[in-house]
Amino acid sequence: MALIEYREALNQALREEMKRDDRIFIMGEEVGAYNGAFKVTKGLMAEFGGQRVVDSPISELGFVGLGIGASMVGLRPVIEVMTWNFAILAMDQIVNNAAKIRYMSGGQLSCPIVFRGPTGAGTQLSSQHSQMLEAQYAYFPGLTVVTPGTPRDAKGLLKTALRSPDPVVFMESELLYSVKGEVEDGELFIPFGKADIKREGTDVTLICWHRMIYPTLEAAKRLAEQGISCEVVDLRTVRPLDTEAVLKSVRKTHRAVVVEEAWHIASVGGTIVDVIQREAFDDLDA
Repeated sequence: MALIEYREALNQALREEMKRDDRIFIMGEEVGAYNGAFKVTKGLMAEFGGQRVVDSPISELGFVGLGIGASMVGLRPVIEVMTWNFAILAMDQIVNNAAKIRYMSGGQLSCPIVFRGPTGAGTQLSSQHSQMLEAQYAYFPGLTVVTPGTPRDAKGLLKTALRSPDPVVFMESELLYSVKGEVEDGELFIPFGKADIKREGTDVTLICWHRMIYPTLEAAKRLAEQGISCEVVDLRTVRPLDTEAVLKSVRKTHRAVVVEEAWHIASVGGTIVDVIQREAFDDLDA
């Protein structure tokens, strides 16, 4: 085990998989010569060269589309967006091409591609840089949406994403890149759609994902001092959504609170509340 930063865990996953599979290449703004806006791709251009770590123009629609085309002919691109807010410009490519090409081609074509970068609030960012957009991508069939909160989950889920036969939307956070956590040495794969119990409890279920696991765990710690036992469920991926883990916990604690960074209208949290009310309403005590 090693104590490493979130960004370093992502870097390890990229390096290990690029060594294993020469079809993987990285493309995005400042990923190469500058070592990445948030240093996730640090050292990769020096190790793998300019053909596999490609600095793109400031044109999300262009390089996202180029990556999707490359994946359709057998490569495995990793497309870094400097922020998911910028990827709104390329949403048509992600939604109408990457997500749908397997269906539209009758299974003749696939799109093994990873779109990754930070989402949500950051430090001194404007309103156009601070949106939490996981619900928008989770809406569309054909996309897997990954929201890791810890360095271990970031590495294990990214390695799984890099071997996926279909497109993965991988959402990080500017405020998580310097967070440290224990990550075991060697191969690490975490399956999609498998939530993690970050803290066991008996009185109330706190459901969270992405950066919100940290204030949620802090709240659970403070509530424990008042004699309230909280179970913290980290979804890790929002599509697929581990409804089984959520319902199992709610049926144990009989209370639920959803903690999310996004606006509540049309949010992932709204979907979770709907699932609980439909499937476990009689289990709720409050």
